[in-house]
Amino acid sequence: MLSFLKPKQQKFFSAEEQEKIINAIRDAERQTSGEVRLYIENKCRFVDPLDRAAEIFFQLKMQETADHNAVLVYVAKKHRQLAVFADEGIYKQAGAGFWDNAVLDMLREFKNENYAEGLVEVIQKIGDSLKTHFPYNAAADKNELPDDIVFGK
Repeated sequence: MLSFLKPKQQKFFSAEEQEKIINAIRDAERQTSGEVRLYIENKCRFVDPLDRAAEIFFQLKMQETADHNAVLVYVAKKHRQLAVFADEGIYKQAGAGFWDNAVLDMLREFKNENYAEGLVEVIQKIGDSLKTHFPYNAAADKNELPDDIVFGK
């Protein structure tokens, strides 16, 4: 086996940063029936990162949540692109301006290379919006999607 030919997997976050982001996802979901996922990859294969986010959203079967209230935060690190893709239930409730501002907030942090902080901030804001429009219901709520960060190529 020629292991030296294998490309070294790029580390996106420190273990501490990863834990902070996953905890932000869990905290956001504790207050809502909504779901939040984070997908990170090096390069975006589409011109528009929103198109790639939509593709991933459906690949991860995020559209199958009961209330159509799942949100995908997408980042292509090497291409320096990002998007937030929300299912129709929460997209309509929060309004287009909310999603545009979420992207702008991330961009502001990313420009200062505060990647983990920018993601935590946007996840918290998404969680607040989900809480407002889809509050937690102890009798019916279940975690429909994993809370881990999904790393692509």
